[in-house]
Amino acid sequence: MTNAKLRVAAMHDTTMTIREMCDAYDVTPRTLRFYEAKELLFPIREGQNACYQAGSCAPQLILRGKRFGFSLEEIRQLLDLYDMGDQQATQLQRTYEIAQARLQDMVEQRDELNEAIDDLKEQLKWGEKVIVSMTKTEKAAE
Repeated sequence: MTNAKLRVAAMHDTTMTIREMCDAYDVTPRTLRFYEAKELLFPIREGQNACYQAGSCAPQLILRGKRFGFSLEEIRQLLDLYDMGDQQATQLQRTYEIAQARLQDMVEQRDELNEAIDDLKEQLKWGEKVIVSMTKTEKAAE
């Protein structure tokens, strides 16, 4: 477990400052404010300062969702399902559905990328042959 995760675990029932959140999740204050604006995070306001619930799993879910290519709107909708009163069954089911669709998209993108890589390799082989041929022609002309 990283130091940041240990700090989060140790502060489970406390609040964290914006700086502590940035350190714990390796994000910038601008990122946290952006997530607030998108209604993904809801800090507790103490005067001018924003504090975050240390035990919240929202930042981790947001970052994981982004890593997997979920849209911010999908992430927001999934976070909204947390308090449905069904022990997160609805949230888990919807997350699973979105993840299945995202995985299919990623597989298709990978296949398209592999095809493009193979095509580029073929073009490079052709280009190499042309360059070698041109070099041989220049040497013969000298």
